[in-house]
Amino acid sequence: MDQSTEHDFDFLIGNWRVQHRRLRERMAGSVDWEIFDGTSATVRTLGGLGNLEDNLINLPGGSYRALALRSFDARTRQWAIWWLDGRHPHSIDVPVIGGFERGVGSFFASDTLDGQPIRVRFLWSETDSASPMWEQAFSADSGTTWETNWSMRFIRQL
Repeated sequence: MDQSTEHDFDFLIGNWRVQHRRLRERMAGSVDWEIFDGTSATVRTLGGLGNLEDNLINLPGGSYRALALRSFDARTRQWAIWWLDGRHPHSIDVPVIGGFERGVGSFFASDTLDGQPIRVRFLWSETDSASPMWEQAFSADSGTTWETNWSMRFIRQL
């Protein structure tokens, strides 16, 4: 990921309408997807070495707010991404760490789901378009296989 720079997330700065697609159950063999909308607004922080993404997520059972905080380490040329769910305001997720190569961002972390160890992967793609895509996947076998469980299609708002 040595191609990463502090400008990798410049494509995301601004206001967005978001189309979400999420598995109802994760790591359970589910094929039942729920589709819902949301909004997102991203601003630069840390003098350009970071950004903050404010989300409104309109789940079928009720809306909530969430934040993504991203920071770039110029020494390692890697990004860290943290997620804060407004329904649990005193708990921030472990950061996924990674970067971009040929316009695709790949970020990874070790975490747990229902007490079991998992690997987490975030992928950013189509970052050179007016509607970039983010996907989250989990792996229970150290990354040999992945279950994509959430995707977000961003549509720029003017």
